[in-house]
Order: sequence, then C-alpha cells, then structure tokens
Amino acid sequence: MLFVIDAGNTNIVGGVYDSGRLVDTLRIRTVQGKTEDEYGVVVKAILLDRGIAAAAISRVIISSVVPQLTAAMEKMARHLFGVEPVLLGPTVYGKLPVRVVAAHEIGSDLVADAVAAWARFGGACLVVDFGTALTFTAVDSSGSIIGVSIAPGLGTAAGSLSSATAQLPSVPLEAPASAMGRNTVEAIQAGVVLGYTGLVEYLVGRITKELGGAKVIATGGLCRVLSDLTDVFDAIDPDLTIGGLAEMERYLF
Repeated sequence: MLFVIDAGNTNIVGGVYDSGRLVDTLRIRTVQGKTEDEYGVVVKAILLDRGIAAAAISRVIISSVVPQLTAAMEKMARHLFGVEPVLLGPTVYGKLPVRVVAAHEIGSDLVADAVAAWARFGGACLVVDFGTALTFTAVDSSGSIIGVSIAPGLGTAAGSLSSATAQLPSVPLEAPASAMGRNTVEAIQAGVVLGYTGLVEYLVGRITKELGGAKVIATGGLCRVLSDLTDVFDAIDPDLTIGGLAEMERYLF
C-alpha cells in the first residue's frame, strides 16, 4: 500500500491508498519541534486504530511546505515503515505529467493540487486551496502550471483580527444571515466569510478569463465554508492534495 503525507503549516494530512483507492485518511495538528519519534507514535497508533499495520505500507510520498518538518517526516517514514520515502520537490518534478514553473519557489502541495486537477480534467484548470493560505493554482491547456495567486487563508484572516486587536473575539467561520452584522461575531463573519466569497469569485473570474476558460476545483480544510455561497466551483474535493500525491505513484516509482 501507498502512504502519502501532506505536511502543512496547520495540519499534517495522511492518506493510505491501495491500488489507487483511498482506504483511509488521518489528520494531526502540526507542532513545531515535535520529533520524528513523536509523530511516528501518533501515526502508528492512528493507523492501527483503523486496522492498518505499518508493515503493510511499502511506498511513501511526502509533500512538506514546512522546512522544519521535512526531515522529521522522512525519518519517521524510514523508521515506521522501513522504506525510503520520495520527497516531492524540484528533483522529481520532471517526472510529473504537469510542467512546473519557478520550481524552487512553488509549494509542493500546490504541485500536488495541480497534478490531481490535471488528472481529473485533462485540460485548463484552476485549483482554489483553502488552507493556512488561500491559493489559486492555474494550469493551462498544455499542462503547465503558469501561475499562482496567494492570499491569507480564512482562518488566518479571522485569527489575525482576534490576535491583533484588544476587543475582537475569535469567531466560527460560517456565513451570517446578513452582510451587515448586528453584533461583533456577525460583523466579523460578514467581513471575512462574505468578503472572501467576493475575493474568490473575482480572482476565479479573472484567472479563468486569462486562461481562456478553465475548470475550477476547490480543496483544503476550509473549502466547505464557501462552497454553498458561490457557484464558481465545478467540483469540490477536500482530499485533492493527497489525491495528487497518490496520482504521482505511477510516475515516481
């Protein structure tokens, strides 16, 4: 079986695949400074709870956008699964079905998003990833990642209000009944959730116009926050990033 790891700034997401089929997923919080042994204990326990033995994993692909986590994830894979993991990065991009520009700058998670979207649509596509950052990854009709737009993520934006101001609280990310909040919580929800809906719709419209048309897919832990507020998405797949890592199995092994 294949185990894929998407190590991000907020969460580490894992996926177990058997012959291309997603068997199970796990999500643990990213904790800076935690060692490979500590992560290994958690991952092993979760897999065993799902009925998956570490010995059943024969291949591992890792995407990490947190440099401090990269070595820990690689060491964990070697120790826990007894295999040499493949680290997604510039050294292997040439093997993928999409072409990567600015290979040393683009996040490997965005490359995984692009591979998954290209495999699904086979043409020009745009991935909107609702993570710690809100990213828009554009792939043209020839399969080249031609550009990315980045904004603060919804959680990041809402969190910055409560952390940087004395009187604004942390609020749940859900749409209020009105764009004019009747209290502080609704006011923040209107500004962040409804405001970000406008941001997403504008950027999707502008990018797809520049692409000459494209399929649009949303992913990331917070993609469901806006999915009912707009019709710009052709598909929604919270597991798109790990699906892209799994799609790479045929190219990297």
